[in-house]
Amino acid sequence: MNRESGSISINTENIFPIIKKWLYSEKDIFIRELVSNGSDAISKLKKLASIGEAQIDGDEKYYIKVIVDKEQKTLKIIDNGIGMTDEEVKKYINQIAFSGVKDFVEKYKDKTDDGQIIGHFGLGFYSAFMVSNKVQIDTLSYQKDAQAVRWTSTSGIEYEMEASDRTERGTTITLHIAEDSEEFLEPYRVRETLVKYFSFLPFELFFEDANAVKDDETKDEDDNKEDGENTEKKAQEPTPINDTNPLWLKNPKDCTEEEYKDFYRKVFFDFNDPLFWIHLNMDYPFNLKGILYFPKLRNEMDNFEGQIKLFYNQVFVADNIKEVIPEFLMLLKGTIDCPDLPLNVSRSFLQNDGYVNKISAHITKKVADKLISIFENERENYNKYWDDINPFVKFGCIKERKFYDRVKDIVIFKTTGGEYVTLKDYLERNKEKHENKVFYVTDEKQQAQYIKMFKDNDMEAVMMTAVIDNHFMQFLEMNESGVKFQRIDSDLSESMKDKESSADESSQKEISETLEKLFKESLNNDKLTIKVEALKATSLPGMILLSEQSRRIQEMSRMYGGFNFGGMYGEEESLVLNSNNGLIKSLLSLKDREDKKEDVKLICEHIYDLAKMSHEQLEPDAMTRFIERSNSLLTRLASGE
Repeated sequence: MNRESGSISINTENIFPIIKKWLYSEKDIFIRELVSNGSDAISKLKKLASIGEAQIDGDEKYYIKVIVDKEQKTLKIIDNGIGMTDEEVKKYINQIAFSGVKDFVEKYKDKTDDGQIIGHFGLGFYSAFMVSNKVQIDTLSYQKDAQAVRWTSTSGIEYEMEASDRTERGTTITLHIAEDSEEFLEPYRVRETLVKYFSFLPFELFFEDANAVKDDETKDEDDNKEDGENTEKKAQEPTPINDTNPLWLKNPKDCTEEEYKDFYRKVFFDFNDPLFWIHLNMDYPFNLKGILYFPKLRNEMDNFEGQIKLFYNQVFVADNIKEVIPEFLMLLKGTIDCPDLPLNVSRSFLQNDGYVNKISAHITKKVADKLISIFENERENYNKYWDDINPFVKFGCIKERKFYDRVKDIVIFKTTGGEYVTLKDYLERNKEKHENKVFYVTDEKQQAQYIKMFKDNDMEAVMMTAVIDNHFMQFLEMNESGVKFQRIDSDLSESMKDKESSADESSQKEISETLEKLFKESLNNDKLTIKVEALKATSLPGMILLSEQSRRIQEMSRMYGGFNFGGMYGEEESLVLNSNNGLIKSLLSLKDREDKKEDVKLICEHIYDLAKMSHEQLEPDAMTRFIERSNSLLTRLASGE
């Protein structure tokens, strides 16, 4: 061809500086774009061959090769795809925003499927100028008698075209890396980026460090000279850095449990086996494949460390794209490949349209269906999984109404008896003693005394110990008619009271007034609310109750930086004294003895602190006084005073 020069046709004024500086969110995107273009070139060639418009050797292997040469300050991307003629270079390279892929798909839309074509934008090639001060293309078309073409540009605006010495079909893009981007001359940096975006590229991808190859050759020559050998060392067969057939492309029925686990470990570097997984595999009404894993949680914070990798025809796009992946699924780990996504020009973000919403809704449905299937067919396993998956399920219910409508009947609760029951089951079997309330525990150790009382009275509470549970309880109260949650230390059930107590009404009133006065004086607290009840549990002298409303207001106060909501409504904490307890009865007999006034005061203080400790941790000063008082009481007991 004749040597030619000219100016690149830009369809929008001053678009090139935008491409170079602001179009792409991350600098390493240029590698993704150029390698993706190489993949597209191979895909086009394969499709033309399949319809008889290109003659290709049936045994030929397709490849993409990336070569970094730090000494020459170049980075090369080579493919053996469709190549370009000089006219195609003029059309697809010299006119920015004229998409070669779009033109190709339009031409062959009735003969082939465009599902494996990655690019749709026509701007990806120019990302090369983000890091280069010179870019060179050498390309040879698949067409018979085609001439190789070289295209060179140092600015992205002016170019030169001439004949190339390339002899093999395909394209080589040579980037002369600029000084401010020399990080991309470091082999580890380039390899890291290739692995990031192309671990599952559909064609074999090879990486080569040109300088490392030279070092090996020199070493081999030296070894041969020393040994006096004339034989050449056989070069090792290069191996691709990618897996061209990721597990999500296989039919789920052909995948083994060990394959799923190996894939999980490989992709997420998590050596704890996942609990279970969902294999997404559909072709209609949109193309969507992927695998979602439910990881085993090591601690509470793991709930918020999920990772959903989004792929576009096996090319990584980004993690946790919220437009496609419902927010609550971000707690999971997985890969989703959807070639039908309407990506924008940088491939980093999604255009907001109804199609994306349909994809999101479908993923939500598949997750719900999987959970329902495990609940109905593997209930024992479902119960075992619940401790790990319940924060995810509850978050999903709160965030996605459709998800809640699907799974609300399989939300289960672990009881203080160690069983797992649905809300419906719990209410049904406890309706007589619980008065249609759902009692719950937030801290099994701290609330052990209350749990024991419940068990002694054949009552049960549910465990609500996750961070999200406060929100989830309020959500259920708003969405389930008649459901009311109360913490186990918020109220006394009638079932716990001794209705056959020997004290008559007037005697009980006198006992109550006496004890109330005695404790207020001993504790020097006139505002303390004191209640006296005859309880079935005779071993318990006293307990603290805090109304559910008051407790929730206090928690809201802490959530909003300590704003005193509680002061607006008043405290509703009560000290309940058990008139059936032996210690309380002894106090009543000691109250009028002058020589026992100090003992009475100490005992009242101790009963209050013990009740407080069963409810919450004591403040440091209160704990110090408790320990000193314990020592004093033990000393008196030991000395026989």
